[in-house]
Amino acid sequence: MAGIAASALPGVVTLHVKGGGSSGTGTGFVLDTKGHILTNNHVVDGAQSSRDISVTFSSGETARARVVGKDTGYDLAVVQVTGVSGLRPLPLGNSEDVRVGDPVVAIGAPFDLSNTVTSGIISAKERPITAGGEKGDGSDISYVDALQTDAPINPGNSGGPLLDSKGRVIGINSAIRAAGGSGDGEGDGASQPGSIGLGFAIPINQGKRVAEELINTGKATHPVIGVSLDMQFNGDGARVGEKGKDGSASVTPGGPAATAGLRPGDVITKVDGQRVHNGEELIVKIRAHRPGDRLELTLTRGGKELTKTLTLGSSQGT
Repeated sequence: MAGIAASALPGVVTLHVKGGGSSGTGTGFVLDTKGHILTNNHVVDGAQSSRDISVTFSSGETARARVVGKDTGYDLAVVQVTGVSGLRPLPLGNSEDVRVGDPVVAIGAPFDLSNTVTSGIISAKERPITAGGEKGDGSDISYVDALQTDAPINPGNSGGPLLDSKGRVIGINSAIRAAGGSGDGEGDGASQPGSIGLGFAIPINQGKRVAEELINTGKATHPVIGVSLDMQFNGDGARVGEKGKDGSASVTPGGPAATAGLRPGDVITKVDGQRVHNGEELIVKIRAHRPGDRLELTLTRGGKELTKTLTLGSSQGT
């Protein structure tokens, strides 16, 4: 573990962000020699300009950073520093190969204690996690099919790397479950107490795709099936609404779901054979894929179970 920490620390940075009348600390890691750094959107969301983001390297060197692109739906952002030499990008692993019980190392700045290294294991995979939602309209909720770890993650660890036993990034530490809390808290939320061994990381395969899009276009695409869900439905599964939010059709005409034959009132119970118990879990499962991927949906309609195959569409994130 000491070798992993020594090789990874030069590629991990601490971010201090001011803006919107508040300040906060988070973590990020170097993606390439051009100065691109991956972190969480909620770490940099308050920044208005490069004057608001200060990046500190493990050597103590500091630099200003500008936001290249960010996405609330994935809770990811890319910032860029310039004029910094000797950048050490971290190698990226394959989160599909991660197994429960694998040893992991987390690096970050919990409570502004930069270059803090903790270790643990992968506790679970494919945990449906939602975070954010402060606007109240759902536009800023992030949906993550997360890796769960017991490596201690605390406020300030957000955006930092979760590394495997070979020092490769397999996840981006993003959220913690707090003792006494009713939901999933984002990793550097001021109201969040410390770690109780329930940390969650965005799988790096998803992070890599989103980061590439943010670098290339400033925006990330979201895979969609083209339905409006009834998020008030309290049965088991995700129910397609009777109408959209604004009274429009709940199944987008010509969209992936319409082409596959889905109808208002259908209750989706499985995605590629994996159970989904509510609308949020369905969104998480969809967001774990890419636009253009084919999904097999199992649904119930009028008491009968049906299977529909569709090709995911694409929408622009925010």
